[in-house]
Amino acid sequence: MFRVLLIVCGAIGIAVGGQVLADGKAVYDAKCSVCHAAGVAGAPKLGDKAAWEPRLKTGEAALLKSATNGKGAMPPRAGQNVSDKDIKEAVEYMLSKVK
Repeated sequence: MFRVLLIVCGAIGIAVGGQVLADGKAVYDAKCSVCHAAGVAGAPKLGDKAAWEPRLKTGEAALLKSATNGKGAMPPRAGQNVSDKDIKEAVEYMLSKVK
């Protein structure tokens, strides 16, 4: 049932604050949550405003660059085949949880 709901929401594209976040959540769930849900190797946890604050100050472009090229223990593109579009949507989704 959850998968069906997720697919339907992705197809409809639920808009929140002018951003389409359904696809970003799907990418986060599939690719990013392995580390960002638990804070593995210093990854900022989803929704942890204090951990994300210094990263927010660098700007979205810097965060996209880090996600694309890797930073610290995070390999480029999360060590997986993730498109630029998916990275952008996942970053937007994660940022929406701390703004």
